[in-house]
Amino acid sequence: MDAHDTAPLPPPGCPAHGSGGRVPLYGPEFAAAPQEYYEYLRHFGPAAPVELAPGVEATLVTDYAAALQLLQDSGTYRKDARRWRAYNEGKIGPDNPVAPLLAYRPNCMFADGADHLRLRQAVTDSMARVDTRRLSRSTEQISGYLISQFAARGSADLLGDYAKQLPLFVFNELFGCPAGIGDRVLFGISGMFDGVNAEKATEVLFQAVGELVALKRSRPGEDVTSWLMQHQSALTDEEMVHQLALLLGAGAEPLRNLIGNTLHRLLTHERYAREGGLIDEALDDTLWENPPMSNYAPHYPAADVELAGHPLRAGDLVLVSFAAANTGPALQAARQAGSNRAHLAWSAGPHACPSKEPARHITVTAVENLLNELPDLELAVPEDSLTWRPGPFNRALANLPARFTPVRGDRGTGRPTGDAAPAQHSASGPARAPERGGMWSSFLNWLTR
Repeated sequence: MDAHDTAPLPPPGCPAHGSGGRVPLYGPEFAAAPQEYYEYLRHFGPAAPVELAPGVEATLVTDYAAALQLLQDSGTYRKDARRWRAYNEGKIGPDNPVAPLLAYRPNCMFADGADHLRLRQAVTDSMARVDTRRLSRSTEQISGYLISQFAARGSADLLGDYAKQLPLFVFNELFGCPAGIGDRVLFGISGMFDGVNAEKATEVLFQAVGELVALKRSRPGEDVTSWLMQHQSALTDEEMVHQLALLLGAGAEPLRNLIGNTLHRLLTHERYAREGGLIDEALDDTLWENPPMSNYAPHYPAADVELAGHPLRAGDLVLVSFAAANTGPALQAARQAGSNRAHLAWSAGPHACPSKEPARHITVTAVENLLNELPDLELAVPEDSLTWRPGPFNRALANLPARFTPVRGDRGTGRPTGDAAPAQHSASGPARAPERGGMWSSFLNWLTR
């Protein structure tokens, strides 16, 4: 699609500048100023031509009404990535950097029709059994443990030391991971999303989840894995592995970003502190303006079709820009009218996020506990020096340096009063794993001291 002569110029540094071509969403320029890109993309209409990685073409829906139409019309727009024409034609290989989040896997996110209903029901019913009090207790304990690792230093990277690790630990507890399996789950998920030996990390994650399924077949417990296994949908072991890998991986990264982005907002907008914290409001404002998954929800038209006047061919890759839709004129009007949760950050339709309430609960508890333990927490660098991780899907900071008055002793440990912290977890420096075992083993060991 050619830009009109009256169209605004692409943002500075954009390789599409002056060409009218596809707009790249993968460079540092996009990460630094995504709203400038969305404003430019709107001149194409409700949908725009973009590039997710070199050579990976997609259509990005930036309009709220068009996004809802796409998300709610599961007959016209399918989720099964085996329909992706460019992938099937060999134009995009499995080693492409965006392939791990777009290529087909046999889980509920990539399923349609009856298959989707069966897999999705098993997931939603199992997640609904999570007790809110247990979730609060687990999040508080893990929060306390992580804070105890940096409390005496008076400084921390709230991403690497806290927001990144907390969701992984919480999910390990919810899914009933014993020490050895939990260590490998943490390694696998971290490696996949950090791009550190991602192929090996994926292999480790799936092997660990496979062992978890085998363990729970013989020794079920009060955890999401066992509930999923006991569901009337009668999932096979292969289906179990893929649903669990989806829940663990796809849940951890957005939650990490949501905690980090909410903390960023609280530390860079004085009014929240001035008006008494308002963590829930800061969370909602983050979901509106800085959602953790900015562009995703891949769909494929089942046949040639027009979406809000934009022609699409069968098998085209179409994504929804939650960030652009949330900040567009139509939804901004709804927000000003008082509909504070009408945003699309949780997606919509049959594939909307199944863990919305647990995610909110974990985020509020994690942020609240951190601010209670470190009440004078503040940003340690100028806000404009912070960098955002490049990539087309996530909206996430590279780090979030903070400082505070050092805290010594048992304060912030999250354990019963009187427990002594083990030597390997002295608050005088970063956590060190014992000779045998990893982070999850260390946490379980710390809890029992």
